[in-house]
Amino acid sequence: MKTRYEKGLETLRSYTDEEKGTNHFELMKALEDIAPDLGTYIIEFAYGDIYNRDYLSKQSRALTVLSSLVTQGSGSLPQLELHINTALNAGLSEKEIIESMMQLIPYVGFPSVINALTQARKVFQERTEKALA
Repeated sequence: MKTRYEKGLETLRSYTDEEKGTNHFELMKALEDIAPDLGTYIIEFAYGDIYNRDYLSKQSRALTVLSSLVTQGSGSLPQLELHINTALNAGLSEKEIIESMMQLIPYVGFPSVINALTQARKVFQERTEKALA
């Protein structure tokens, strides 16, 4: 039987494409000096436990996370960038991501959605540039 860490690591890798964009492994490494346990928490709890629950597809989970981050406003933009990449890696299209953000306008307002769409554009452009390189 796999440990929570092994299960989480496998799940996290399934959402990650290191060649196409920012990923959780870079985030964990960047913060390792000040928060060495953060990576373990992300892998075991978020990806080992929560992301391995039943009933939601990878795409549904990714949209749920994006929606939550958009509602948190501009303070979550770095995480939003990370999870837009995760959503694309999970198989969502750019159009699906854009439309899910547009759907939030009546609930969170234009400023939060405009910030999120601006971040999405940045991610889409960066991935296109990497693909062309």
